[in-house]
Amino acid sequence: MNTYLFYDLETTGLNKVFDQVLQFAAIRTDTTFNEIERHEIIVKLRPDVIPSPKATLTHRIAIAQSMQGLCEFEAITQIHHLMNKPGTISLGYNTFSYDDEFLRFCFHRNLLTPYTHQYKEGCRRSDLLPITIMYYLYKKDILDQWPQIDGKPTMKLEYLSEANKLATGPAHNAMVDVEATIELARQFYKEPKMWHYLDGSFDKATEIKLIEKIPLDFQSIACTNRITLMINNQYGYANKYQVPVLLIGNSIPYKNQTLWLRLDNPKLRDLCVSDFPSKTSTFDEKKAFYEKSKVIRKKYGEPGIILPLSDRHDYFQATPERKALVEENKSWLQSHTSVFHKLIQYYREFRYPKIPDLDIEAALYQNDFLSSQEQGLCRQFHSASVPEKQNIVSHFEDIEMRQLANRCLCRNYPDNLPVHFTQDFEEYMRRVNPDNEDEALFNHKFEKRTTPAVALREIDKLRTEENLDTQQVGLLEELENYIHKHFPRGIVSQDKS
Repeated sequence: MNTYLFYDLETTGLNKVFDQVLQFAAIRTDTTFNEIERHEIIVKLRPDVIPSPKATLTHRIAIAQSMQGLCEFEAITQIHHLMNKPGTISLGYNTFSYDDEFLRFCFHRNLLTPYTHQYKEGCRRSDLLPITIMYYLYKKDILDQWPQIDGKPTMKLEYLSEANKLATGPAHNAMVDVEATIELARQFYKEPKMWHYLDGSFDKATEIKLIEKIPLDFQSIACTNRITLMINNQYGYANKYQVPVLLIGNSIPYKNQTLWLRLDNPKLRDLCVSDFPSKTSTFDEKKAFYEKSKVIRKKYGEPGIILPLSDRHDYFQATPERKALVEENKSWLQSHTSVFHKLIQYYREFRYPKIPDLDIEAALYQNDFLSSQEQGLCRQFHSASVPEKQNIVSHFEDIEMRQLANRCLCRNYPDNLPVHFTQDFEEYMRRVNPDNEDEALFNHKFEKRTTPAVALREIDKLRTEENLDTQQVGLLEELENYIHKHFPRGIVSQDKS
């Protein structure tokens, strides 16, 4: 039997690799949104995490409060169990863009399977933000109010909740946001046929069938394929959250990734063979190429939502100029088959380059899947006592798996560990709090880990530029004292430089 697990996170910051969960809230419902159970998990601040000052002002979780709760290893294990219960459809508001990937890295660094909640034993994911946009576009009367900011609609949950009285309590409290998300889903379910259609677009097999039903209406030597609308928040209100796209095939190295060429790109017809990147291309040359050939990478069962082009869809209310641009680009592609074929080949064969010196916690996407033996050792590690966990570390053949297991122990069970365990963790902590910011750890998107010195500068900036209330002033002071007490070395070194 399927159930929905509505969930939300409050975190120390926005870095999906290096920040951590502080609060997890979830409510499990049946498929008509009747509550079955609820869960709230408070997670203790790890010794290697520097909370973002801006995030602290948003969720208002004090340092003293963050010292309560379960250690991360045990908390994330509980969350993983909830999301992997057979038949679970895990969802929230904008979870695909943030929460889901954030948890994926949490699972990875705590030796848990990072993907099974997406497919195993009837589990899958969904997201209410794209569904909300679809109701706004095609069934606007489903809500009493669609809030606006500066004359433009906003899809932020806190404004939707306030305008439609979805839940009571402060925004950016995980449980309040979960309650608001469920009530929003209940409102949408008043149109059940539309709800089931949209929810089905987050099921891989269902979406494949939906795409296959779209007529083959683009004829070219390079490509005979489907033109559709793609709906997603990132395309913005100016585009009515939707863009016309042409399916140009599937990625060869990443088989679940489909490739969609935007047909409303005014620079597309400037593309020529000499624009295609090579190993010696500069950053600016690559940037110019990608601006001319805007291709969207989309996995089956993930946003954006695909709709066939038809008179009943809002795209046909677009400006005559935008419609004309699409037709001109279609004609250009059909008459410039050599460039078009090269574009298809480039994107289908493209592989993400391997990033050197990437920290083990950030290397999830460029590492191979774990072997069955490694998966078995991870399960043993989770079920073992702390002394037994120490013995299991050396059984991993891969050095990076040993390092991950070692970090789990040093972060969560630091008492009475062998010296060789703590020495490795101390070396890692020197990179958490480096003498030089150029040595800071970075993630798979080259975003640097927040260092203590950076956090302190942000605190000073917020005090100067923001209109803080009394509670926020106290939160920043407490955070500042915490950083000075627990991360002194790098701060002193960087202040001198």
